[in-house]
Amino acid sequence: MNKEELINKIGKLSYEVTQNGATESPYTGKYNDFYEKGIYVDIVGGEVLFSSKDKFNSGCGWPAFSKPIEDSNIDEYEDTSHCMIRTEVKSSKSNSHLGHVFPDGPKELGGLRYCINSAAIRFIPYDKMDEEGYSEYKKYI
Repeated sequence: MNKEELINKIGKLSYEVTQNGATESPYTGKYNDFYEKGIYVDIVGGEVLFSSKDKFNSGCGWPAFSKPIEDSNIDEYEDTSHCMIRTEVKSSKSNSHLGHVFPDGPKELGGLRYCINSAAIRFIPYDKMDEEGYSEYKKYI
Protein backbone atom coordinates (compact mmCIF):
# COMPACT_ATOMS: atom_id res chain seq x y z
CA MET A 1 0.00 0.00 0.00
CA ASN A 2 1.49 3.35 -0.98
CA LYS A 3 1.35 6.55 1.08
CA GLU A 4 -1.78 7.95 -0.58
CA GLU A 5 -3.67 4.66 -0.23
CA LEU A 6 -2.73 4.41 3.43
CA ILE A 7 -3.80 8.02 4.10
CA ASN A 8 -7.13 7.27 2.39
CA LYS A 9 -7.55 4.15 4.55
CA ILE A 10 -6.64 5.58 7.98
CA GLY A 11 -6.67 9.39 7.63
CA LYS A 12 -3.92 12.01 7.69
CA LEU A 13 -3.54 12.25 11.50
CA SER A 14 -3.34 8.48 11.89
CA TYR A 15 -0.79 8.39 9.08
CA GLU A 16 1.36 11.07 10.71
CA VAL A 17 1.21 9.31 14.08
CA THR A 18 1.81 5.75 12.91
CA GLN A 19 4.29 6.39 10.10
CA ASN A 20 6.11 9.55 11.24
CA GLY A 21 5.99 9.26 15.03
CA ALA A 22 3.75 12.29 15.52
CA THR A 23 1.60 12.69 18.63
CA GLU A 24 -2.00 13.83 18.81
CA SER A 25 -2.72 16.69 21.20
CA PRO A 26 -3.58 15.58 24.74
CA TYR A 27 -7.28 15.13 25.58
CA THR A 28 -8.27 15.20 21.89
CA GLY A 29 -8.20 11.50 20.99
CA LYS A 30 -11.48 9.63 20.69
CA TYR A 31 -10.37 6.86 23.06
CA ASN A 32 -8.99 9.04 25.88
CA ASP A 33 -12.22 9.01 27.90
CA PHE A 34 -13.73 5.84 26.38
CA TYR A 35 -14.41 2.67 28.37
CA GLU A 36 -16.55 0.30 26.31
CA LYS A 37 -15.93 -3.46 26.40
CA GLY A 38 -13.69 -4.74 23.59
CA ILE A 39 -10.18 -4.73 22.18
CA TYR A 40 -7.89 -2.20 20.55
CA VAL A 41 -5.97 -3.10 17.40
CA ASP A 42 -3.32 -1.38 15.29
CA ILE A 43 -5.14 0.90 12.86
CA VAL A 44 -2.74 0.00 10.04
CA GLY A 45 -2.44 -3.79 10.19
CA GLY A 46 -5.10 -4.90 12.66
CA GLU A 47 -2.69 -6.47 15.15
CA VAL A 48 -4.33 -7.10 18.51
CA LEU A 49 -2.81 -4.71 21.06
CA PHE A 50 -4.86 -3.97 24.19
CA SER A 51 -7.97 -5.09 26.06
CA SER A 52 -10.55 -2.74 27.55
CA LYS A 53 -10.02 -4.72 30.77
CA ASP A 54 -6.51 -3.26 31.03
CA LYS A 55 -7.46 0.35 30.21
CA PHE A 56 -7.40 2.93 32.99
CA ASN A 57 -7.73 6.68 33.46
CA SER A 58 -4.21 7.97 34.04
CA GLY A 59 -5.09 11.64 33.60
CA CYS A 60 -2.28 12.01 31.04
CA GLY A 61 -4.55 13.01 28.13
CA TRP A 62 -4.09 9.82 26.09
CA PRO A 63 -5.55 6.33 26.42
CA ALA A 64 -3.59 4.35 29.02
CA PHE A 65 -3.27 0.59 29.35
CA SER A 66 -1.48 -1.50 31.98
CA LYS A 67 -0.26 -4.16 29.53
CA PRO A 68 -0.64 -5.44 25.97
CA ILE A 69 -2.72 -8.54 25.29
CA GLU A 70 0.32 -10.23 23.72
CA ASP A 71 3.83 -8.93 24.38
CA SER A 72 4.93 -10.25 20.98
CA ASN A 73 2.71 -7.69 19.21
CA ILE A 74 4.58 -4.74 20.76
CA ASP A 75 8.18 -3.70 20.13
CA GLU A 76 9.99 -1.22 22.38
CA TYR A 77 12.70 1.26 21.37
CA GLU A 78 14.67 3.92 23.20
CA ASP A 79 13.42 7.38 22.19
CA THR A 80 15.67 10.36 22.96
CA SER A 81 13.63 12.97 21.07
CA HIS A 82 12.39 16.19 22.71
CA CYS A 83 15.33 16.17 25.16
CA MET A 84 13.84 13.19 27.02
CA ILE A 85 14.65 9.52 27.39
CA ARG A 86 11.51 7.48 26.86
CA THR A 87 10.51 4.04 25.63
CA GLU A 88 8.63 4.17 22.35
CA VAL A 89 6.18 1.38 21.55
CA LYS A 90 5.41 0.20 18.04
CA SER A 91 3.27 -2.60 16.68
CA SER A 92 5.48 -5.52 15.71
CA LYS A 93 3.93 -6.45 12.38
CA SER A 94 3.11 -3.02 10.93
CA ASN A 95 5.88 -1.13 12.74
CA SER A 96 3.30 1.58 13.55
CA HIS A 97 4.27 4.15 16.16
CA LEU A 98 1.70 3.76 18.96
CA GLY A 99 3.02 5.92 21.80
CA HIS A 100 5.26 5.30 24.81
CA VAL A 101 5.40 3.12 27.91
CA PHE A 102 6.26 4.54 31.33
CA PRO A 103 6.99 2.87 34.70
CA ASP A 104 4.47 5.04 36.57
CA GLY A 105 1.29 3.00 36.15
CA PRO A 106 -0.81 1.66 39.02
CA LYS A 107 1.24 -0.80 41.08
CA GLU A 108 -1.75 -3.11 41.49
CA LEU A 109 -1.90 -3.41 37.66
CA GLY A 110 1.81 -4.14 37.23
CA GLY A 111 3.24 -0.63 37.38
CA LEU A 112 3.30 0.19 33.67
CA ARG A 113 1.42 2.86 31.72
CA TYR A 114 1.18 2.36 28.00
CA CYS A 115 0.33 5.87 26.82
CA ILE A 116 -1.16 5.32 23.35
CA ASN A 117 -2.36 7.70 20.64
CA SER A 118 -6.03 7.19 19.76
CA ALA A 119 -5.03 7.87 16.15
CA ALA A 120 -2.86 4.73 16.16
CA ILE A 121 -5.55 2.29 17.28
CA ARG A 122 -9.01 1.08 16.31
CA PHE A 123 -11.55 -0.18 18.82
CA ILE A 124 -13.39 -3.44 18.16
CA PRO A 125 -16.51 -3.71 20.38
CA TYR A 126 -16.95 -7.05 22.16
CA ASP A 127 -20.16 -7.81 20.23
CA LYS A 128 -18.37 -7.23 16.87
CA MET A 129 -15.27 -9.30 17.62
CA ASP A 130 -16.62 -12.49 15.99
CA GLU A 131 -17.58 -10.82 12.72
CA GLU A 132 -14.25 -8.94 12.57
CA GLY A 133 -12.24 -12.13 13.08
CA TYR A 134 -11.11 -11.59 16.68
CA SER A 135 -13.15 -14.30 18.46
CA GLU A 136 -10.09 -15.91 20.04
CA TYR A 137 -9.39 -12.69 21.97
CA LYS A 138 -12.73 -12.59 23.80
CA LYS A 139 -11.08 -14.40 26.70
CA TYR A 140 -8.98 -11.30 27.40
CA ILE A 141 -11.98 -9.04 28.03
